[in-house]
Amino acid sequence: MNRKNALAAAVAAALALGTVTVAATQSTAATRAVAAAGDSTARPGAGFRAMTADARSEAIRTAGGNAAATAGELGLGPAERLVAKDVLIDVDGTRHVRYDRTYDGLSVIGGDLVVHLARDGGITGSDLAHQGAIRIAGTTPKLTAADASAAAVKHAKHVKNPKAGGRDSSTLVVYAVGKTPVLAYRSTVTGAGEAGAASREAVIVDASSGAPLDRYELHQNVTGTGNGVTAGQVSIETTQSGSGYTLTDPAHGGTIIYDSYHSPQSNPKQNARTFSRTTNSWGNGTTSSRESAAVDASYGLAKTWDYYKESFNRSGIRNDGRGAPAYVHVDTNLLNAFYDDDCFCMFFGDGSSQNGNTPLTTLDVASHEMSHGVTAATADLTYSGESGGLNEATSDIFGTMVEFYAGNAGDPGDYYIGEKLNMSGGYMRRMDNPSADGTSLSCWTSGAGSVDVHHSSGIGNHFFYLAAEGTGAKTIGGRSHNGTTCNNDTFSGIGKDKAAAVWYRALSAYMTSTTNYAGARTATLQAAADLYGANSQERYLVSRAWAAVSVGTALPDPGTGTPTPSPTTPPSGNALTNGSFEQGTGSWTQSDDIITNSTLQAARDGSWYAWMMGYGAAAVESLSQSNVAVPATGAPKLTFWLKVTTQESGFTAYDTLKVKVNGTTLATYSNANAGSGYVQKTVDLSPYTGQTVKLEFAGVEDAYLSTVFLVDAIAIG
Repeated sequence: MNRKNALAAAVAAALALGTVTVAATQSTAATRAVAAAGDSTARPGAGFRAMTADARSEAIRTAGGNAAATAGELGLGPAERLVAKDVLIDVDGTRHVRYDRTYDGLSVIGGDLVVHLARDGGITGSDLAHQGAIRIAGTTPKLTAADASAAAVKHAKHVKNPKAGGRDSSTLVVYAVGKTPVLAYRSTVTGAGEAGAASREAVIVDASSGAPLDRYELHQNVTGTGNGVTAGQVSIETTQSGSGYTLTDPAHGGTIIYDSYHSPQSNPKQNARTFSRTTNSWGNGTTSSRESAAVDASYGLAKTWDYYKESFNRSGIRNDGRGAPAYVHVDTNLLNAFYDDDCFCMFFGDGSSQNGNTPLTTLDVASHEMSHGVTAATADLTYSGESGGLNEATSDIFGTMVEFYAGNAGDPGDYYIGEKLNMSGGYMRRMDNPSADGTSLSCWTSGAGSVDVHHSSGIGNHFFYLAAEGTGAKTIGGRSHNGTTCNNDTFSGIGKDKAAAVWYRALSAYMTSTTNYAGARTATLQAAADLYGANSQERYLVSRAWAAVSVGTALPDPGTGTPTPSPTTPPSGNALTNGSFEQGTGSWTQSDDIITNSTLQAARDGSWYAWMMGYGAAAVESLSQSNVAVPATGAPKLTFWLKVTTQESGFTAYDTLKVKVNGTTLATYSNANAGSGYVQKTVDLSPYTGQTVKLEFAGVEDAYLSTVFLVDAIAIG
């Protein structure tokens, strides 16, 4: 195939995947990321390619068109249909298509799945909440809907004085969470509970016998006894309307903050009204102004949106650019906040006399609730059993990450949840040592699925802390942390940003509604392999963090083989200066901003590395160091670590990186060398023994499709 035909094929493939390649306009790491991702504004994260809303919609439509063929390839039954829910595309063109499943027109609880496809559209793997085809005796129930509602009331356990009703009523479904699918009813029961006088509980009963199959709260709550906090003096996005302003955030999908005006929790929109002012100054920092809680909510939701956008290219809860409305001042004396996927909205109570009537609109609470929505839009983890614990842990994890991201001096990042609420113990939950609160689990046990999801979440929280920070005592955000383990192991973490990228990729690409802790281990190990390589230290340390909370065992250490040079500690006798770039640009000459510590890519170790090419447009770059003294004895050689990722296909060298000494090319690498991680390269320097030379890395990229060359840990000896 000649180059023009190859381009035409590549363009066709890109259109099929809903991507657009753009030319670089400036040579920075961010620009290179834009070119590789095909989005002029978004930054890639967790290995996924950015997509516009139109491209995402088209990708979902394409997946829907392929649903029947996909169901056939997966061996699903003739009564089953797949409904496309979301599509994620990796930088290399790999697709992850998330489907919901129906059976004879009925929703299947536990029927969701993710199908993984290569760039050419071939299925490479799948993750199913329920393995194999659905088989049930029939879809005619023995019980009526009224019978099911009565049975649901009888079996409700999360609410007191229950009654059937709610907008869901009793709906016929197929329940496929266990090994044997059954025809069932899903009912909504209301009554007094943790979420207040109108708490809602989902109860699923067998459609033949009325026996309970599952039950869980519909409100995903953050509850506690303590003082809320405000964000302090912050900037918020508003909208001017005539001569006044409203708390409508146009920069974050049109998110609107409403004053529920103490509407009952059973109907929190009943008295709702918009916040409006003639001046663009809101609240006074205390509860004497109703606007103060609204400022906290607006700030927290905006920071959460920005974190997901900048870290993972996610545009809002459902990745569709749409903001979810939020209601503050819900009910009276309500010590609760929750997200409701049915109405795609969030609710925040004012607290009670137990916490000085301070609204529950802290930064980590707001981001916790919005993250419940992200979970609902991705893995949709069932809110019961171990899946429910993972659901809660996910919100705690990203609530914590947003706290770090926001950098608010009045609320610095830490691994305590609700620490600003002034709880009796000083916090709601602790990720470094969950069991310190006396109820949460730090270690997995066989009974974890029977524990309240807010307490079994401790296992996932503990894993994340250890994966991010490692073991041992340290002070973070002014608070004491102690990374204890369940197996007395000690190890270093991979850093919170990498750990979050692993969790997000696992959540969005591999987890399903029934994923348990063992399944989460499998999903995160695969995510770590995708992002950092199957033999990476990151993947190995993720496995050690899981073992440290009693989930599985650690993988073999990939670093126990032949010792390799450490980028942060150059090998003895290295003739190069700053070969690992940890001193920044010192001693190197670069044609542009090549040496970087950008988190858009990863150094092999340390923080700094050289990022060459990746524009998706014609470009030339050079990185060099002069006056390098090649050793006069032995067999001198150049060693370095190289990682190549590309949008190109096949083995033709369209984009190249050449290693030159005194202008002579000694080695050439190209898009054909693309792989999943860093690979050590060696170049013979014997012809230059005893000489002083100029070492140069020279990159050339053609006009179509991008290739990124990452270089680290360069040594001559």
